[in-house]
Amino acid sequence: MAPAEPPRHDPRQTQFLSVVTRDEATARFQQHLDLAPLGRDTVALGSALGRILADDIRSAVDVPGFDRANVDGFAVQSADTQGAMEESARGLALNDEVLSPGVAPREAVTEGRATAIATGGMVPRGADAVVMVEHTDVRGGMELEVTRAAVPGENVSYAGTDIAKGETVLRAGQLLTSREIGVLAAVGLAEVPVYRKPRVAILSTGNEIVAPGRPLRPGAVYDSNAAIIGAAVEELGGEAIQLGIIADNDVALGAALERALQYDVAVLSGGTSKGAGDLSYRVVSELRDPGIVAHGVALKPGKPICLAVTSGKPVVILPGFPTSAIFTFHEFVAPVIRAYAGVPRERRQTVSAMLPMRVNSERGRTEYLLVGLVRGAGGLAAYPMGKGSGSVTAFSGADGFITIDQHTEIVDAGSTVSVQLLGQRIEPADLVIIGSHCVGLDLLVGKLLKNGFRAKTMFVGSMGGLAAAKRGECDVAGIHLMDPATRQYNRHLITEGLTLVTGYGRMQGIVYRKGDARFAGKGLEQALAAALADPECAIVNRNTGSGTRIVIDALLGLRRPSGYAVQVKSHNAVAAAIHQGRADWGVAINTVAEQYGLGFIPVQPERFDFVVPTARLARPAVRAFRDLVNDSGVREELRALGFDA
Repeated sequence: MAPAEPPRHDPRQTQFLSVVTRDEATARFQQHLDLAPLGRDTVALGSALGRILADDIRSAVDVPGFDRANVDGFAVQSADTQGAMEESARGLALNDEVLSPGVAPREAVTEGRATAIATGGMVPRGADAVVMVEHTDVRGGMELEVTRAAVPGENVSYAGTDIAKGETVLRAGQLLTSREIGVLAAVGLAEVPVYRKPRVAILSTGNEIVAPGRPLRPGAVYDSNAAIIGAAVEELGGEAIQLGIIADNDVALGAALERALQYDVAVLSGGTSKGAGDLSYRVVSELRDPGIVAHGVALKPGKPICLAVTSGKPVVILPGFPTSAIFTFHEFVAPVIRAYAGVPRERRQTVSAMLPMRVNSERGRTEYLLVGLVRGAGGLAAYPMGKGSGSVTAFSGADGFITIDQHTEIVDAGSTVSVQLLGQRIEPADLVIIGSHCVGLDLLVGKLLKNGFRAKTMFVGSMGGLAAAKRGECDVAGIHLMDPATRQYNRHLITEGLTLVTGYGRMQGIVYRKGDARFAGKGLEQALAAALADPECAIVNRNTGSGTRIVIDALLGLRRPSGYAVQVKSHNAVAAAIHQGRADWGVAINTVAEQYGLGFIPVQPERFDFVVPTARLARPAVRAFRDLVNDSGVREELRALGFDA
């Protein structure tokens, strides 16, 4: 029995329609679609790369089409060479022709005779073997001495041994890579039947969206979704039709949707939550036959997804946040494009891994959690990317994702989880770096890549990196952790099995907007007193487990200024919050303060060092990393960035 369609609602409503499960949404969507290839094209062989074959291909010829010599030598009857050795050569008379490739033989090879032949030449009638030239000697121009016996068929490829006439060499639904193109050329095809690419119209909506390359005004964001979705469409075998950015205007959006419906699939990005400025839902809600089939799916990320069909054509409104958009695209839209393009159903690989930290999830919604995979002593560990649905980089940096059931609220640290890979296999990195982030470390990683080493970086804070090093899950952990008793950095944490690689110094300090009278021209104690005396003066805090958080808590003691609960995960995020006026002060390093044009009051110097599991010191990538850290030229570049190298 087909699932019931939801009742139609007033498009002016401001809440989601009834939220449904992922499976229910998929069923409602696909029951109105004909999930089959849309049609066929015939393309030139040179244009067939990356297309999907529409027919089985049967060869009209034998490959090779003749008995072919595999080496330079002499075509012979193998029986004439029996007993031939270095010390007792067998003599044969030479025919008066040389068979180079493309030359048809004029003379047969009869008993006691041989014909000179080149690699790829057509083996003459009567010959059943080719003796390599290295095992022969020519005497007087017309007599051949064979010094090694041949067996029947030696160094000969017989007609049809690679491909036989009438044999099916490729099948419908195959992706045409360079290998398949070679097969098609070998059987003589100049034109290839392929499935037509589905044309997918892509619209970005919202007044806050700006096309890449244009100035970014306050409160605006660059349109990354159109680029991400367009590239994904092409990867799936479709053709992306970019219709641009449509502002929040129902007339303009309605006209744009009408243009989009001229194509095979219409994908809109943003405008699904039906807030005050979101019009995509209201415009799509006017579609009929059947119109909207699901709006709101119990997923995280991706709850606002809106699925519609009109006259058999799919229309999808993806959430505006990039990670939500790409997840829901692959969940609901990608299977449709694959079917339309004739691409076989995707079968993703899964691997088991250990979750090294506790994860909280929202009951009632299936959650997809992006993770990065690293190999440890006990197997794979899956580190949550932890950047949220608004992240652009989380998807590109992840190896896969875990699915947390809608009835699960907590996944404990140490749990075994199943990771669905985003690619077909895990690409092992030469060097895995886990821990605290620093722009100096970015410099080192960039130089590693130029030297041919592939590095994977995951920034989970100093304590997280130290724990990963102790578990043997990384090669390098970047840390800057102060011992409150001695105010020394990092050395007190080195235990058996760990080695400290000395990094560089940097200055931690209070960061503020230049001209702020509470900070400008003041020393540390005066500035701190002024900030704490003003209840409106908001701090932006750092995450628990970071080295900077230890510095902040040492400064504040038991005091908790406004904004203390707001925790970000990097020095750059601190500087951005202050630069944009969302906070008034925070603690970050001087290098980042300079990048953002902010004022800086020194608090204390610190060491940013690297912890390496001792067992990994001999690895080539670790040696290369240590050499970079100690390289005089690299240290000069670090000094130029403001570090104490």
